Amino acid sequence: MKIEDLARICHEANRAYCQSLNDLSQPLWNDAPLWQRDSAINGVKFHLKNPDSSPAVSHENWLKEKCEAGWVYGEKKDPLKKTHPCILPYEKLPIEQRLKDSLFISIVECFKNEVSKEAKL
Repeated sequence: MKIEDLARICHEANRAYCQSLNDLSQPLWNDAPLWQRDSAINGVKFHLKNPDSSPAVSHENWLKEKCEAGWVYGEKKDPLKKTHPCILPYEKLPIEQRLKDSLFISIVECFKNEVSKEAKL
């Protein structure tokens, strides 16, 4: 398994979870823009290198990536304006959003031994 394969699994699980919240904004992996796929890949790499990171640290890593790319807080996610409602400290996120970090970490943990050793480097 490659890191991208694991990132795809994480993305699709997040998409399904979002749908359960009536958020239909998440595209299929193959339809997702490169920045979104890269974000999932970066998240997987982060957790493979930092397996004991908490959901709060996971969110901080994601937040840092977004802010460095020019994203800011906005009530609605808008990739063109680079606004996102989760550009907040972890503690201020609604529980539904915090669960995304826990889900992501759990998936990486489940599949970490399936990722090829070469891919982890």
